[in-house]
Amino acid sequence: MNQTVIRSETAILLVGGGFSNPELLTDLTQSCDTRVAADGGAARLLAEGILPDAVIGDLDSLEEEARAQIPADRIHHVTEQDSTDFDKCLRSIDAPLVLGTGFLDPRIDHGLGALTVLARHPDRRCILIGAEDAVMLAPPRLSLALPKGCRVSLWPLGPVTGRSTGLRWPIDGLHFAPDDITGTSNEATGTVTLEMDGPRMLLILPLEALWALRQALASAPAEWPARAG
Repeated sequence: MNQTVIRSETAILLVGGGFSNPELLTDLTQSCDTRVAADGGAARLLAEGILPDAVIGDLDSLEEEARAQIPADRIHHVTEQDSTDFDKCLRSIDAPLVLGTGFLDPRIDHGLGALTVLARHPDRRCILIGAEDAVMLAPPRLSLALPKGCRVSLWPLGPVTGRSTGLRWPIDGLHFAPDDITGTSNEATGTVTLEMDGPRMLLILPLEALWALRQALASAPAEWPARAG
């Protein structure tokens, strides 16, 4: 069940308890007017001198010292244990874009869980930011202004097909699947356009391309519908 906790007309920053690049986190807090913490991620924001606009999760990682600094009406306890805190947050946020940090590193199982959540909620546009990469569920159509040679990786979460221009190795005619054809370490030859036939492809770019990705998404109104059920 999805219950909106916080809304914004602009991008929301969502901070988890995993690794966040300190310099990039500072930049992200300055570029987003609304900042949300997933459970123990509240301590990360407080360390930046920022009071979270909301804290969402099962609260098993929210330390008392951090909790004492946050108004009670900003703390949203989601008791069910069938989903991760990232899942709880993503389905509770209504915004055109969520920028998530602290969800991919350092634990592989946590990172894989977060990527699965992107596929579970294809209607929620979210970029996850790791130590070296930015990753999101590729939208139906996207045009990216990237420098020549920029790494562009595509990783299927299920069977999916698509089309491209501006890639060193085009994807047209390929049938991607996680246990068969994948698309890692491709390269941009200039502006890259992608069209996907379903919400099952992860787009992975180096952090240097994060702002280009944000700009591209602003011009990509097409979105995937919510999953049935």
